[in-house]
Amino acid sequence: MRVPDISLVNQYFLELQNKICTDLGSRENTAAFSAEDIATAQGGHSRPRVLENGQHVEKAAVLCSHSVGAALPQAATERNPQLAGKGFEASAISMIVHPRNPYIPTFHANLRFFLIDEDNWYFGGGFDLTPYYAFPEDVLHWHRTAEDACKPFGNNLYGMLKAQCDEYFFLPHRGEPRGVGGIFFDDWTEGGFERAFTFVQSVGDHIMPAYLPILDRRKDHPYSTKEEEFMMFRRGRYAEFNLAIDRGTLYGLQSGRRIESVLASMPPRAMWKYNWSPETGSAEADLYENYLRARDWLVELL
Repeated sequence: MRVPDISLVNQYFLELQNKICTDLGSRENTAAFSAEDIATAQGGHSRPRVLENGQHVEKAAVLCSHSVGAALPQAATERNPQLAGKGFEASAISMIVHPRNPYIPTFHANLRFFLIDEDNWYFGGGFDLTPYYAFPEDVLHWHRTAEDACKPFGNNLYGMLKAQCDEYFFLPHRGEPRGVGGIFFDDWTEGGFERAFTFVQSVGDHIMPAYLPILDRRKDHPYSTKEEEFMMFRRGRYAEFNLAIDRGTLYGLQSGRRIESVLASMPPRAMWKYNWSPETGSAEADLYENYLRARDWLVELL
């Protein structure tokens, strides 16, 4: 069994960041990703890449980091209290796309690795989709690709990770999911380091194949101010989740990371309307009635 090697994880995450920025950037004619490399006082590094005001992407952030700390923040030890107070290294990549066109979904993914010592380490991550105007073929493609990422590692793995995603990306104060889900895992050590890392690479390698065909299908879809305002309204829900619930945001704030990087996932614009509800029979109502609930997408949408 291979001893956990964080340098291998760092290398893969940096390569994945380059690929994702290249894939997304190739679809833009009016904007490009920024390039920063920031050393941290503890010996780690941060490599944020942010694109703003693109033709199809209003904002995208693809962030890589390698952090070193004397003690894990509370957000990382709530499920593993035995690790509180221990030094650690962590490697992570996170990404978000906030589209300009309301018919393109917002998408999020992250992968992370925590190394405390040879016997205490784990991976986590996943990806999820947040449409504003949902299309069955897009949701089916997204979940089929998620299933493909999991298939080599167990017949029931996709179903388990989908259920965990549905549970995690949920706004309890609103009583609604953030979107149509995907897969989500935490404290992942299955099969030892080498196999667990291979699984994480499979998830990472399926991120762009899951999202880009949807972006390409919808990027030129006509829309009006009404659809754009609905996207702003739903982005408000996204901001609520990131600030009130997301463990990754809490971890970043508690660990003293650069605040610009921690909050890079926030939408560039959002809107809150008092006591709003969609008009019966509208496309906006369709999202609430048919997509913002846990469903067996691979069965119901075939």
